[in-house]
Amino acid sequence: MVKHIILWQLKDELGTEEKAKVKTDIKAGLEGLAGQIPGLVDIKVQIDCLESSNADVMLDSTFEDEASLKGYAVHPKHVAVADGVVRPNTKTRVCMDYLTEK
Repeated sequence: MVKHIILWQLKDELGTEEKAKVKTDIKAGLEGLAGQIPGLVDIKVQIDCLESSNADVMLDSTFEDEASLKGYAVHPKHVAVADGVVRPNTKTRVCMDYLTEK
């Protein structure tokens, strides 16, 4: 299994209400990919963080293998969410992918 963890910071120019909507849209878009992409085992998005956090959104996803993760990266449904709501509204992205036991 492969874990794919992403942390994003939203753009500073977004107001409080805009940030709340963007977070909700990112969560709905990414979690909506469950069952849509081969090899995607689990996908969760966390948008409710404590004030001590320096990230706004976290993606926690699991794939069958590295090939499945690579397929996810270019899958049209994922690209639509990434290009439609994630990339236009985020200023930073940190990613960690790692192998885990089944």
